This record gives sequence, structure tokens and C-alpha cells, in this order.
Amino acid sequence: MGRNWAIVVGINNYNNLQQLKCAKRDAEAMETWFQDEARFDAVLKFTEDSPTIYQVDIYKANPPIPTQPTYGNFRRFLRANFEKPLLETGDNLWFFFAGHGCRENDRDYLMFLDSDPGDVEHTAIPIDYVTQRLRRSGADNVVLFLDACRNEGGRGGLGIGKEHPGVITFYSCSPQEKAYEIEALNQGSFTHVLLEALRIQGEGNCATVERLNQHLYNSVPELNRRYNQPRQTPYTVVDPATKLHLILLPKQATLKDVAILKTDAFEAEVQGNLELAEQLWIRVLAVSSADRQAINAIKRIGSGQGQPIPHPNPETVISSTTQPVTSSRGDTPTPKNQLPIFQFEIITVNDRGKEIRRDKRQAEYFTENLGNGVTLEMVAIPGGSFTMGALENEEGSTDDERPQHQVTVQPFFIGKYPITQAQWRVVAALPKVERDLKSDPSFFKGDRLPVECVTWYDAVEFCARLARKTGRDYRLPSEAEWEYACRAGTTTPFHFGETITTDLANYRGTDIREYKWSGSYGNAPKGEYREQTTPVDSFPPNAFGLYDMHGNVWEWCQDTWHENYQGAPTDGRAWLSENENDNDNYYRLLRGGSWFDIPGNCRSANRNRLNPDDDLFIGFRVVCFVAPRTK
Repeated sequence: MGRNWAIVVGINNYNNLQQLKCAKRDAEAMETWFQDEARFDAVLKFTEDSPTIYQVDIYKANPPIPTQPTYGNFRRFLRANFEKPLLETGDNLWFFFAGHGCRENDRDYLMFLDSDPGDVEHTAIPIDYVTQRLRRSGADNVVLFLDACRNEGGRGGLGIGKEHPGVITFYSCSPQEKAYEIEALNQGSFTHVLLEALRIQGEGNCATVERLNQHLYNSVPELNRRYNQPRQTPYTVVDPATKLHLILLPKQATLKDVAILKTDAFEAEVQGNLELAEQLWIRVLAVSSADRQAINAIKRIGSGQGQPIPHPNPETVISSTTQPVTSSRGDTPTPKNQLPIFQFEIITVNDRGKEIRRDKRQAEYFTENLGNGVTLEMVAIPGGSFTMGALENEEGSTDDERPQHQVTVQPFFIGKYPITQAQWRVVAALPKVERDLKSDPSFFKGDRLPVECVTWYDAVEFCARLARKTGRDYRLPSEAEWEYACRAGTTTPFHFGETITTDLANYRGTDIREYKWSGSYGNAPKGEYREQTTPVDSFPPNAFGLYDMHGNVWEWCQDTWHENYQGAPTDGRAWLSENENDNDNYYRLLRGGSWFDIPGNCRSANRNRLNPDDDLFIGFRVVCFVAPRTK
């Protein structure tokens, strides 16, 4: 059902820019995949020696199309052939570009064979013009893969990349990064990983936008590291956000993918966005041509019969129930087409640790059913910007927490609590991905106690098994995501305020005289030392609804250790060393402090490091990305 068209562009031999070695081959490799493996209906190729296009489907009546990728040829191609719709509902148009990219006056450009870096505005083509013309094609889904930003000069290191309405855009690297070619592979690293991802079959495939994005995000930096290239971090922009669940490769999709997409389609109908709803239902039929709900929905939309019966959120589909999921703690059931909400109180203290305010808050979440009566609650964290790190005069701070810098974080979901021993046991019993897991590694025992004595590698394996079971891309948080989630909008040393007490968190509230370490912070009194972990819901949460962000157990992050924040990412991603075997860079990041630590080690900005093979009373919590729901 539906036609699939692709446009591929690859340019090596620029007239006015540095020559590339692999861009043309990247385009040819993508052309081969489109034609021979994905069986697209039409593939239009623009390279230095590609033949003139005389007839392709409806192009039969049009003049021949010259394919040498000059500015004039390609702009004329977009202008002349996309004035009227060529495709229709249910069709897909993919666009792949390998070559130089440029940013000029806050606008992103693709550089063609004869583009002049001294006159970009008149000799290069803006990406938003490309997307505007491609959307005129009439295709439901326009998908861009931009392996650009390859030039070593010109644009001063600024990357291309922004949101393009109605288009799914996969960028080969983040702003301020460059895209690299791997000479040993004779390919750009992004295109190499992209083709690998598109060919994955069975469990772990990249059939959806969400999974393809996560695979590119994880695998391209690793490939560059393996071939001693600088870091390159792909990212994806999806508009509307519902298309994060779009099925790109119907033959590789799972029933769970279909269930999530059907939920998005129902929601689009309920919200009155019938055009989007129809697009999504057609994608369901592309996977399951006899799906009665999809057939009835398309009939309903075509006849204007009104809204459907609301469908449960994908979180409840995954939990195998048709009712909103609630927890044993009495959380609020979900209204129609919303994530469920739980309510809680937060506490603010003064510099002496005395409570000065108590406020009610609420947060969205979903519940993952792990089996055996065990669930995992994931809290929605809104995107935003914050100041990461500590001021010079913050008590207990050290130089590795500086310089302070602004970081922008995308929305994500994070565990309401550190992973508990009950959750660990269920996931540790799942099939092995790469390494064995102990079923009960913790020193202190209890279902509601956080799991501890877990290495970094163990935590990564846990995430891999959880991802395989649920179909979501679970992982450890980046250090920036962790601090953003911990602070929850605050700028004080603790999310409770200027100090902390043992009534609010589990840490060592007594002095360690031999090291001259104090069990109090600021003007607050000392407290008790419990000498062990406590149940994860024993103390008040922060303003995001997260528990135990200060104390109880240290928590692993993705990042490798760096001695300070000089050159740290500003987009919330994990900061990984280019060579993880280099001395300190081998260590992994820890955050949050523990029951054993003094309060200064439990601050929001405090950082620690440990060999990834060590497990000394260390736990973790998990993160995943899910398309946000419109209320």
C-alpha cells in the first residue's frame, strides 16, 4: 500500500570547497538500498556522473531532468517538479544528502557542486526551501537524512539543524560538530551506521523513527571512537512529535509498534487532527492490511462520522491492559488520552534546615509492567535549560564541578526511584544480551530497597534487557540529564534548598573525625547515621516527583570522567571520551551520594567517579524517550 520515492544526492568534487572522498559513494550505497532491498518505486539520483532522468512514473510527460548536482539544476528540479502534488495519501518521500552543509545568518544551507562559500545566500539551497518543496509532493511522510556539515572550514564549526514542520529530519551530527568520513570503510560514518540500522532484522530492528534515532545516537559516536575520529552525535527532529512512533520499515515492524501507532492515530482523531490520523491509520494498514480498526477508522474519517471511542495510551497497551495504569500508592487515574498523573508534596528548607514551605505538585508518568507483579514507574521530565555545575563559593564544591555552563535538555522520562531489588530480580531473569547478571547482588536486602553492588557494565546490561522486553530504548541518564532532573528547577546546593537534614534524605549525619568531614551542611544540625540503605519512597521527592536524588545510593551515569567542564556538551548528551582507555577517562560518572556519605557529597552538583568494573554500594536509575502526549 502506498508508493515510496527517494531522492539521493552525493557530491565529492566541489568547485569552491574542500573535496570529499565518500559522499558520492554514500549516495550510491543508499540508492542500492532503496532499489534492491527496500524496493522503492522510484529513486532519483544526483551525483557528478549520474545519467539524465528521462522518465520515472509520472515524469513521463515532463522534460528530461539533468542530474549534475549544481545549484541551478537542483533548484530547478525542486521548483518545476514539486509545484503540484506528485504523490498522495499513503505515499512516502525520502531525501538523502551527502556533502557539505553550511549555516549562514541563522539559516541552514546544503552546498551544491558550484556553491560559493563567499556568497552562500545566492549559490546554496536552504534546507527549509527543500522541505517546503518536498512537502508539496503530496506524500504523507517526508523523511530527510542529512549527512552534511562535512567541511573543515567555511562555516566555522557551526552545524546545521532545526525543526522543519511536517518533516522527520535525521541529522548526521549535532550543531557545533562535524560529520566525518571513515577512509577505511570508504563511507561517511553516519551513512555506514544508517545502512547497518536499516538492515537489522528481527528483535532490535530499527523499523520506527524512535528506534532508528536511538541506534544512530548510540552507534555513530562509537564507530568514530573505534576509528579514532572526533565525536559525532546524530540527532533527530520530528514534527509532529506523534511521528516519533512512525513505522518507516513496515516489513520489520512488530505488533507492539502497530499498537503504539494505533494509539497515536486514535488520539489524533480525538483531537480533531483528521489529516494526521488518516496518515497514521494508513501506516497501520501498511503493516497489517486487514486491520479492522484501521479500515473502520479510515471509513469513519472519510464519511465524517465523528470521533472514535478513546483508545488507551501506549503505556497501557504495553502493560497488556485496557484500563489506565495506577500504582498501589493511589495515584490519579488518567483522563482520556493523557498520561496518568500522580500528586505529591515538596518541602523547602532554610539555611538551618528548618522547613519554611510545603507545596503540592503533580507530574505525568507511565507504568511499565515488568512481570511477576513488579512495575517500573517512569516520570515525565519537561525539556528546558539550566545552569550546570557549582559556584566557586558553594560549600563542599570542587574545581571538577566548574565552569558553570548553560545546558539545554530535551524532554525525557526517568525512573521515579532508583532501580529496586525487586525490579532488578525480574529483569536479571530475562535472557542475556551481552553479559550475565547476578540475581541478588545487594548487600542490604529488601524488595523496596535500591539495588546496589552493581557495576556500570551490569547497569548497561540491565537497560539492554529492559529495552528488549519493552521495545523502548532504555539507558542510563547522561550526567547533564541527571543533574537537570535532580535540581528540578532549583539553583541551590540541594533541591530542598540551601541545606539538607537526615529527615529529608538518607546520608551520614555524623562527623568522620579522621578526615575532618562534617555530618552537617551549612548552618543545619547534624543528624543520624542509619548505616544502610532505606526504602526508595522513605523521603520527600523533588519538584519533578523524583525520590532519593540526594543520598541512599550513588547512581551510575553514561558519561566517562572529565576533570572539569571545559568543552562539555551543552545539549544534554553524554560526554564520552574519544579514547576510553586513557587513564582518568576510563572512569564512569556517579551522582547523588549515598547512605555512607556526608551531606556535601550529596549535593546536586557533586560528581564522583569509579572504575566501571567496581560495584561498591552503587545503584542506578533508567531513562527513556517517549513522544509527549497532547492534553
